[in-house]
Amino acid sequence: MLYVSTRAGQAPQSTAPQPFSAILLGGLAPDGGLYLPQSYPQVSDAELTAWRKLSYADLAFEILRKFATDIPEADLRALTRKTYTAGVYRNVREGENAADITPLRVLERDGARSLVLQSLSNGPTLAFKDMAMQLLGNLFEYALAKDHASLNIFGATSGDTGSAAEYAMRGKRGVRVFMLSPQGKMSPFQTAQMFSLQDENIYNIAVDGVFDDCQDLVKAVSNDLPFKAANKIGTVNSINWARVVAQVVYYFRGYLAATTENSEKVSFTVPSGNFGNICAGHIARMMGLPIDKLVAATNENDVLDEFFRTGVYRVRKAAETYHTSSPSMDISKASNFERFIYDLVGGDAARVRALFHKVDTAGGFDLSGRPGSDGDEWTRVAEFGFQSGSSTHKDRVATIRDVADDCDIVIDTHTADGVFVARKFAAPGVPMIVLETALAAKFNDTILEALGTDAPRPAGFENIEALPQKVTVMSTDLAQMKAYIAAHSGHGG
Repeated sequence: MLYVSTRAGQAPQSTAPQPFSAILLGGLAPDGGLYLPQSYPQVSDAELTAWRKLSYADLAFEILRKFATDIPEADLRALTRKTYTAGVYRNVREGENAADITPLRVLERDGARSLVLQSLSNGPTLAFKDMAMQLLGNLFEYALAKDHASLNIFGATSGDTGSAAEYAMRGKRGVRVFMLSPQGKMSPFQTAQMFSLQDENIYNIAVDGVFDDCQDLVKAVSNDLPFKAANKIGTVNSINWARVVAQVVYYFRGYLAATTENSEKVSFTVPSGNFGNICAGHIARMMGLPIDKLVAATNENDVLDEFFRTGVYRVRKAAETYHTSSPSMDISKASNFERFIYDLVGGDAARVRALFHKVDTAGGFDLSGRPGSDGDEWTRVAEFGFQSGSSTHKDRVATIRDVADDCDIVIDTHTADGVFVARKFAAPGVPMIVLETALAAKFNDTILEALGTDAPRPAGFENIEALPQKVTVMSTDLAQMKAYIAAHSGHGG
């Protein structure tokens, strides 16, 4: 299995297809594009049947071996079994088995229509990001040890990616983490999860701006190839292919848990900001998983919803980005969206380059096919199963209250966005699975507003906000950011 850039051909360094191990530690391709396999591996009916009997760890191995063909299978199996254990994913609810890793919970059932929650927040930071990040930490350590190398991870977070990355990488030999977050824009719980870490290899940087400013800094550093090479820069943001492919696994697990025969279909609703999570569902569907609909659920920052409804991808300016009660989705420029657009335009890298150049210069593009638009590929969106919707703070509060009253389940604000939108698209005969985003404790202010009581907290997180915090506050100045990284990277490049 070899990988190509979505913008292949713009720079000489990007023209040669790369194996999995060669792109594992990086993020953007040298030409600024994102990596995708030359073709998606296919899953046979016989394989899907056999996978129904597997543990999560062994299912992860079977899927990942199709993508990481240059890692010895014995090593890859050992890595998935080390990662996906009940000892790591332990924050289960009463009556659930930690060994299931991502159990399903019925929210609504009305005749042939069903709405199901897939629990993805049983990991150490109580968010779905753990599902991929824990594996990424083990993969990084494995790859670096083989080459006696080191890596400086430079990433951005709007909430959960940062803590998931830091918990996955803390104490890993040869790894430092520089994580940007928008100052004052995360919940107190999310902030404390990151800033309370005192590990020497963890550097938290609060940027005076919004998430997109943080993301722009990461891309700017990644595009400075000499600096990136001199300072051994890698990334764990969802632009990293290994993280996306690790998320493919739970779509297969959700499907297999919700069905008994391969002739059945399911749909997924996915709270979506940076498009990484739902991009993994798109990949699973391209591999042959019987997915009917992939529904992108946004909050008031509805860039993705606007595209799937109208064909117009319009990036918002910082002043137009709302600070909402589902802050991890307060994103106006979806990094992973380029992977989907690559497939939408039939793998035409030159077309992708032109469209995303227009994003950088004009703030977006229009594929609606209307007079004056940039193309008509939006008409093909239905072929890929995509639909979308958005919700407001009022909708989230009401949905949290409804689910608590009806199911005695307390969901977080982002999951509430998902449930609210999923109700509009759930259809008879096709289970609608909503991907859980995080435990509600991470967004307690809204839970208190909705329910009049605090969200339950797992043991060990009772007073996390009171712990001492370590963080450096910086501006959006790129030169200053590079100087900070160089001074602390261990390479001085």
